[in-house]
Amino acid sequence: MDFAYTPRVEELRSKLLSFMHEAVLPAESTYEEQMAAAGDPHHHPQIIEDLKKEARSRGLWNLFLPGHEEGGNLSVLEYAPLAEITGWSPRLAPETLNCSAPDTGNMEILHMFGTPEQKERWLAPLLEGEIRSCFSMTEPDVASSDATNIRTRIKREGDEYVISGRKWFSSGAASARCKVGIVMGVTNPEADSYHRQSMVLVPFDTPGVIVERQPLVFGYQDRGGHPVVHYDKVRVPVTNLLGEEGGGFAIAQARLGPGRIHHCMRAIGAAERCFELMCERAKARTAFGKPLADQGVIQEWIADSRIKIEQARLLVLKTAWLIDHQGTKGARVEIAAIKVVAPEVLTYVADRAMQVFGAAGFTDDYPIAELWSMGRWLQVADGPDEVHRRSVARAELGRFEPGAVPPPYPTANE
Repeated sequence: MDFAYTPRVEELRSKLLSFMHEAVLPAESTYEEQMAAAGDPHHHPQIIEDLKKEARSRGLWNLFLPGHEEGGNLSVLEYAPLAEITGWSPRLAPETLNCSAPDTGNMEILHMFGTPEQKERWLAPLLEGEIRSCFSMTEPDVASSDATNIRTRIKREGDEYVISGRKWFSSGAASARCKVGIVMGVTNPEADSYHRQSMVLVPFDTPGVIVERQPLVFGYQDRGGHPVVHYDKVRVPVTNLLGEEGGGFAIAQARLGPGRIHHCMRAIGAAERCFELMCERAKARTAFGKPLADQGVIQEWIADSRIKIEQARLLVLKTAWLIDHQGTKGARVEIAAIKVVAPEVLTYVADRAMQVFGAAGFTDDYPIAELWSMGRWLQVADGPDEVHRRSVARAELGRFEPGAVPPPYPTANE
């Protein structure tokens, strides 16, 4: 496996680092000012549009989408280090590059499964950054860590589907710029657990689409929110079906593989920012007659943080390499593993950074507490850690079943 950056990636990394230091990081204060002046947590501030225009002028646009003329035409492994850089400013950088969730995953499945008409109506404006979208899968009334539990009903009546159910954590749905949702629900109740669900495109101006409320997450309200959405007998044409009936579970799996690379690399970037802040603070502050950086316990935190970050990055890059060479199915164990590791590393490093900062680390004077909440949220988003650990354990135990392919390392019985 070769993780060396290609010349194309080196060029894009250089451009992106310059963009981050010259435009994005300095704009964080402007963003805060514009949001405060608007008095609306879901406001779309002008600074975002200014940064999008600048990013596009620098050739930093849609980098996440391989194999498409409007994308960066990068492999998953090539995009991974770029996603990490955007993690330094997760509220600004991903969106300004048109590489933010949930739009990235939605664009990927529209690219893979959408009809020409669906692509023209929804994928084209998403690629242009003109609209936002949401992904409605998780439900408040069932344990959605098991997607086969989903109860939202999608019933065919003539040339229409009628959608009835409640979703929540439909990230982005509170934004006025959210124009379409991809909704997963049951179309075939009599089918087996993995072929009951389908996905349909639901324009958000359709009668019966009701954004009921926007829960805070760790006290934060993201601009797009994570709202409860009630689909109250919503009618859409059957032509809004994504893929084929009963294919929703398979589409969800196709969506989540590369998306987890994006999440995990951004988490590593966020951990790097916390690490830098921690080191700067440790060098600048004196307690009990010497700099914090000279205290043994602080040095231990710094060493452990660096080790954990490097380990996580290597595992995510390995996973990206496997997706490129073997597809998401061939990388399923590693995809589950990184989804556990990267958020854990972010929460660890952010927690140590907050401790070095003392009470200031808990405030919004610094980004550390919010980045910690991002890591903690990722331990549940896209499936809780326990589910991913179970997947890894089952795969490993399966290697020792009679007739299974032996593990790629010596065992005690050899």
